[in-house]
Amino acid sequence: MTDKLPKTFEQKLARIEAIVKELEGGTVELQRATELFKEGKVLARDCEALLKSAQEQIDEAMAEPPGTGDDRATPAPELDHELPF
Repeated sequence: MTDKLPKTFEQKLARIEAIVKELEGGTVELQRATELFKEGKVLARDCEALLKSAQEQIDEAMAEPPGTGDDRATPAPELDHELPF
């Protein structure tokens, strides 16, 4: 694995892409390919967990009854029937 582990989702995804590129190059020795595969598997699992957490946060925000959250995203009742353009 790398010395500095990626911290953010974007960093993890970029590292996965780099691993895939290296493996697809076709010149990686078996031992290195195995190490890269293991690293990619861990990063993919981490990314999946981060995406699941983000989805849960979005679901919770969408489930809030009107008036309990940020009202800026809720259109005024008199504008519900009008097109935004």
